[in-house]
Amino acid sequence: MDRKNARRILAILAGRYPDRWARERYAASPFEVLITTILSAQTTDKSVDAIRDELFSRFPGPQSLATADIAEVEEIIHSTGFFHMKAKHIIAASRTLIDKFSGVVPDTMEDLLTIPGVGRKTANIVLYHAFGKNEGVAVDTHVFRLAGRLGFSDSRNADGIERDLMRLFPEKDWGVLTDILISHGRAVCMARKPACPVCPVSPLCKYYLEKERGKA
Repeated sequence: MDRKNARRILAILAGRYPDRWARERYAASPFEVLITTILSAQTTDKSVDAIRDELFSRFPGPQSLATADIAEVEEIIHSTGFFHMKAKHIIAASRTLIDKFSGVVPDTMEDLLTIPGVGRKTANIVLYHAFGKNEGVAVDTHVFRLAGRLGFSDSRNADGIERDLMRLFPEKDWGVLTDILISHGRAVCMARKPACPVCPVSPLCKYYLEKERGKA
């Protein structure tokens, strides 16, 4: 897909999800952004939001979480799924913050990738939402699916999709692009049954156009 059509799609979806386009990026501390992003793997924002107040009232910073009893952490985050692994990751991440970064969440990709539980996707989200930095595009399952369906990328891996998205869209839009595609993936372009008839970008969508040609 060329840049013109890709950016037309983004503009249409930005109008559909204006809260995502203008979302406040500094509502939480960098530490809270890091921990909730790690916890958000394989679950919904709603599940993480349901436990965040209890988690951060009990462990408000890396100092307290680094020395936490893992059973207590697991009990709090149990409903987010994969709680054994996630508890280990957020405790280990907190210890790394204390040991390597004086208790401060780093604001570079290189440093973030040294933290347990943090891959490039998580690092991109933290950089954007905690620091307002656009280093790349966070490719989660929704972004992966929509990039292929819309025609943004033919790649079969997250790194390739990220490169294609960075080529199609200006740097200033990289961070919010993830939020908008996730919103659309949850509301309309679902994995099993995309709601193409009500999708505002169907006339520009590779998946929809190919499906309609197949009916002809």
